[in-house]
Amino acid sequence: MTDENLFFMRSPWEFDPNHQRPVENEQGFATKALHAGFRPDGDLERFRAFAAPIVPSMTYPYEHFDKIPYPVYGRTKTPTADLLEQRLAALEGGETAVSAGSGSQALFNLMFTICRPGDNVVTSLNIFGEGYKQAASIFPERCGVKFRFVKNPADPKSWDQEIDGKTKLVWVETPSNPTLFVTDLKAIADVAHSHKVPLMVDNTTATAAIQRPMEFGADIILLSITKFLAGNGTVLGGAIVGPESLTEDIRWNTTEFVGAIMQPFDSWLTLQYLETLPLRMDRHSANTQAVAEFLTNHPKVKLVNYPGLKTHPQYELAKRQMKSGGGMLSFVVEGGIPSARIVMNAFKLVIHAVTFGTSRTICMHPRTITHEHLTQEERDIAGIDDGLIRLSVGLEDPKDIIADLDQALSKL
Repeated sequence: MTDENLFFMRSPWEFDPNHQRPVENEQGFATKALHAGFRPDGDLERFRAFAAPIVPSMTYPYEHFDKIPYPVYGRTKTPTADLLEQRLAALEGGETAVSAGSGSQALFNLMFTICRPGDNVVTSLNIFGEGYKQAASIFPERCGVKFRFVKNPADPKSWDQEIDGKTKLVWVETPSNPTLFVTDLKAIADVAHSHKVPLMVDNTTATAAIQRPMEFGADIILLSITKFLAGNGTVLGGAIVGPESLTEDIRWNTTEFVGAIMQPFDSWLTLQYLETLPLRMDRHSANTQAVAEFLTNHPKVKLVNYPGLKTHPQYELAKRQMKSGGGMLSFVVEGGIPSARIVMNAFKLVIHAVTFGTSRTICMHPRTITHEHLTQEERDIAGIDDGLIRLSVGLEDPKDIIADLDQALSKL
């Protein structure tokens, strides 16, 4: 497809259940993390550089009156964001990608592009807090798009019951933030596709280094680049990976007007960070496994949520879908919010911050921060206990993380 044709692709996306995803090449994941989208010796006409370049321009000159340049303006694409989008698509095994100012913005852009008043989206309560806010109030109240929350996300029949002729999307987050619920992707993909509805998977918590949803039937991937993909708390960004017809519909019919793609410098930083993603996720997972096993045996902890533990309800499913358990867990202390406050205030190494997926270990209290918008009944269903603490395990020496947890829990 030529650049000129891409520029004029403005027709709404329609899901094709028979759409063929790109055939995987033989390169391994670590190789793609280093090379996808840019080769120092493969693009010498535009860039003569070893590292992927930053092109900070926000507008691009015409060659002549009748030839529209592509990129044409910084709201839709820049050369550096284009490289990042190519790499993200390659890592996820998708066709193309379109970036956004954050993961929450990427979700909004997708919903705003494909849904119309009267449509609905089927999901569960196992989604990130800002996503729930969009689903529970912003889209229903302002756009007339309803969200249906399945009653039993572990049962494919429960998903099937919520889908009807107005359903535009099935949305799964797995493992979920913050309770690490693992959804059966193949089963839910089969249900969605039986209704000719696409499946979108939020792969932020696992990343493609640990889980590849498209290999289990997912059609669209939602990513918060802010988290493990960037990995150090310095970048805000997001992306949608999927068919070119979808990503270009988002690009030209939504981001063209709201200007929400990642800017050149953040795109360039992310390209550098992605080079170490496989190594980082291996270390995150190893550290988190050690921390989870410690917490499981601690007398002050009544529950640990981590897919790498044999006690996890979806442990066998996680083994089939995921390379490892990932870099995040959550645990519950007796005594609700007062006990959580004591433990979190006692940390000396672990940092209290509202994000996850950084090189440093950080904690957060979902009940009072990310999931405060849920009703008490919804929190009970989703497992958001008042004493639940989310722990994003970093790259420190695991014995130091464990020692800090031990001394903080001793204060209870």
